[in-house]
Amino acid sequence: MSTLLAASLATLVFCAPGYPGAAGDAQPLVDRFASAAATAAGWPAGSLAAVYDPTEDGGLAKLGGSEAVLAFIPFPFFVEHAAQLHLTPLVQADMADIGPQQRWSLVAKSGRVTDAQSMAGFTILSVAGYAPGFVRHSALAGWALPADVKIEATGQVLSALRRVAAGESVAVLLDQTAAAALPTLPFAADLKVVTQSPELPVAVVAVVAGRVTAARAHSLQTALLAMGRGSGGADSLAPLRLRGFVPPKLPSASAPP
Repeated sequence: MSTLLAASLATLVFCAPGYPGAAGDAQPLVDRFASAAATAAGWPAGSLAAVYDPTEDGGLAKLGGSEAVLAFIPFPFFVEHAAQLHLTPLVQADMADIGPQQRWSLVAKSGRVTDAQSMAGFTILSVAGYAPGFVRHSALAGWALPADVKIEATGQVLSALRRVAAGESVAVLLDQTAAAALPTLPFAADLKVVTQSPELPVAVVAVVAGRVTAARAHSLQTALLAMGRGSGGADSLAPLRLRGFVPPKLPSASAPP
C-alpha cells in the first residue's frame, strides 16, 4: 500500500450526541471543514476525510476503526471516553454564540431543591446524560449527588423542563445556550437554576490513540489555531457555528491518564 493511499484513509470523526442534526445534513459541512483544515496544515490533498455521527454508540464505533485519527467532540463525550479511546486534545472549539467555554446549569422546580442531598431519588435529564461521569464530576463537581440519583440522556429539553415545572422528581442539566432561553418559557416562574458548573470547554478536537505523528499533529494544531483569521478558514467554520479554535485549557481531572 502506498503512502498516499494510507494517508487517504485518515478520518476525522465528528460526533455530537444529544444535539439535532442528521448525518446526511451535516456531511457536506464536515467534508468542507476537513478539506480546509488539511490544506491549511499542509497535508496532502485528499488525505483527510470526515464523517459525522449524531449518536454516542455510532461515534464510538467509528472512532474504534483504525482509520479514525481525529475526533471533534463535545466536552462531555471527551470526559466520558478520553481514557477508553486514548484521546489527546489538540484544540478547543471557539463557538460563535458561546465562545470556547460555557457553564452548565442545573434546573429544578422552584422551591423543590435546596441542596444536593434534597435530590435523593431524582432523575437528572440532559443532552449530556450519556456521560454520567461528566455530569457528576465536571458539571456538578461542587455537588455531592446522592448515590440513587439517576442520570439519563434526552434531546427533548423542552419536554423535560415541562416535567420539572409539573413537580416531578426531575431536574434538567442545560448547556449555556439552552439556559439562556429559560426566561422566555411561559412556565419560567416555576423553574430555578439551583447550581452552575465552573467554566468548561464546549468542544475539543483530539488525536485518537496516537494515530497521527507528532509532526502532523503539530501542523494541524497550528493550522486550526489560525483558522478564522482569513476568509477561507472563516468560510469553512461559519456553517459549523465556529469562530475558530484556541489552545486546550482542560480541567486537570478531565485529562486522559
